[in-house]
Amino acid sequence: MITFLVCLALLVTAYFTYGRYLERQAGADASAEMPCRRLYDGVDYVPLPRWRAFLIQLLNIAGTGPIFGAVLGACFGPVAFLWITFGGIFMGAMHDYLSGMMLVRNDGLSIPEVVGRYLGEGMRHFMRIFSVLLLVLVGAVFLLSPAQLLANMVPAISCPVWVWLILAYYFVATLLPIDKIIGRIYPLFGVALVAMALGLLGAVIVGDYRIPELTTLHNFQLDPARVPIVPTLFITIACGAISGFHATQSPLMARCVGNERACRSVFYGAMISESIIALIWAAVAMAFFGGAGELSAALGEHGDSAAWAVDTISNGMLGVVGGMLALLGVVAAPITSGDTAFRSARLIIADMLHLEQRSKLKRFYICIPLFAVGYWITQVDFDVVWRYFAWTNQTLATIVLWAIVVFLQRRRSNRWVGLLPALFMTFVCSSFLFVSDQFLGMENRTAAYACGVAVTVAVTAGMLLKLKHDAKSNS
Repeated sequence: MITFLVCLALLVTAYFTYGRYLERQAGADASAEMPCRRLYDGVDYVPLPRWRAFLIQLLNIAGTGPIFGAVLGACFGPVAFLWITFGGIFMGAMHDYLSGMMLVRNDGLSIPEVVGRYLGEGMRHFMRIFSVLLLVLVGAVFLLSPAQLLANMVPAISCPVWVWLILAYYFVATLLPIDKIIGRIYPLFGVALVAMALGLLGAVIVGDYRIPELTTLHNFQLDPARVPIVPTLFITIACGAISGFHATQSPLMARCVGNERACRSVFYGAMISESIIALIWAAVAMAFFGGAGELSAALGEHGDSAAWAVDTISNGMLGVVGGMLALLGVVAAPITSGDTAFRSARLIIADMLHLEQRSKLKRFYICIPLFAVGYWITQVDFDVVWRYFAWTNQTLATIVLWAIVVFLQRRRSNRWVGLLPALFMTFVCSSFLFVSDQFLGMENRTAAYACGVAVTVAVTAGMLLKLKHDAKSNS
C-alpha cells in the first residue's frame, strides 16, 4: 500500500504547490471582470459560488473515465499508479487549469474558438468538427455505460429502455438554463462520487485486501505484445491522467466562475480530485481480484467489461446495500457528464454559427440532430466506441496542450510546463496509430515507434515555426 499512499500524498500536495505555481504563470487576477457578469444571459452565463462550480466541474469531467478507464488500466499493473499521479499533476491538471484560464479570458467561448485564436483559423475549423465528434462519442458512451449498470441493478427494465430514459433526461437538461438542474443537483452527485470512492478505499483498508506495490514495470495484460504499456496505457487511462474532453467541458464553468483566483480550485482542483478517484479505483480493482494479473484474467472471461468489474467490486466489497449506493455514484458520474457533453456540443455549434442561445427554439434546433446521431452511435458495439473515443480524446488533449504553449509564450511565462507534456502526448497519440490493431497495427514495433517519433518531430517542427512567427507578430 506504500506506493498507493505516496501517490495519493503527491496528488494532494501538488494542488498547493504546482497548482499555485501555474496560477502565477497564468497571472490570475482577483479583480478581473468575469464573463459570468459581463455577458450574463440567464442561460449559460450565470454566476455560481466557487464550491458549486468546483463540484459541477468535477461531475462534468468525471464520467466513467476515472472509473472504467482506471479499472481497465489497472490490468497493466501498479505502473498505472505512476501514470495517474504524474500524468494528473503535470499534464491533466495543468491542461485543465491553463485551458480553463484561456477560456475565461476569451469570454468562455467553446474550445475550438479559443484554440483557433492561438493556433490559427485552420485549426479552428478542424477543432469544430473534431470536438463535436468527440462530444457525440462521449454522449453515446455515457448513454450506454450507465444504462448497462442500471439494467444490472434493475433487471426488470432492459438496457434499451434505460437508454431512452437517459436520453430523454439529456434532452431536457441540455435545453434548460445551467442553474435549473445542473447547478442545483450536480453538487450532490459530486459529493456522492467522492463518498463512493472513499467508501471503497475504506473497505480495502479495513478488509483483508492488499494493494500491490510498484516493484516491476511488467505488463500484466493477458496479451502484452498486443497492448504494450507504451503507448496503450496512456490511451486507456485518460480521464484520470489527462483528457481532451475536459477542455470541451470547461467552457460551462468558465462562463459561471466568479473570480480568476477561484479557477485553481475549479479547474486544477477538480482534475486532482478526479486523479485521486482514478487512483482509488485502480488500487481497489487490483486489490479485490488479488492482483493485476488476476484482474486481467477475470475481465478476459467477461469480455473486458469494466461495467461488470465495477458491479462485482461494489457489491463484493460493500454488500448489497452499500454496493447499490456505490453504483448509484458510478451511474451518476456518466449521466452528468453525458448531458454536459451534449450541452457543450450545442455551445460549439452555436458559437460557430453565431446563434444566440436565449431562444429555446434555437437551442432545440441544434439539439435534435445531435441526439439523433448520439443514439445511432449507441447501436455500435460499446468496446469499439470506447476505443475510438479514447484515442480521439487524447488527440484533442494534445492539440489543446500546443495551444497552451502559445498562450504561455504570449504571456512570456514558462512555456516548458506546456511544451514537455505536448511533446509526450504527441508521441503517445501518433505512435498509437501505428502500434494499435484498431488502426494500422504494425507488427514491427521498432518501425511503429520510429514512425511515431517521425510524426512527433514533424509536428514539433511545425509548432516551433508557429511559435517563432507568433513571437515576431507580437513583439
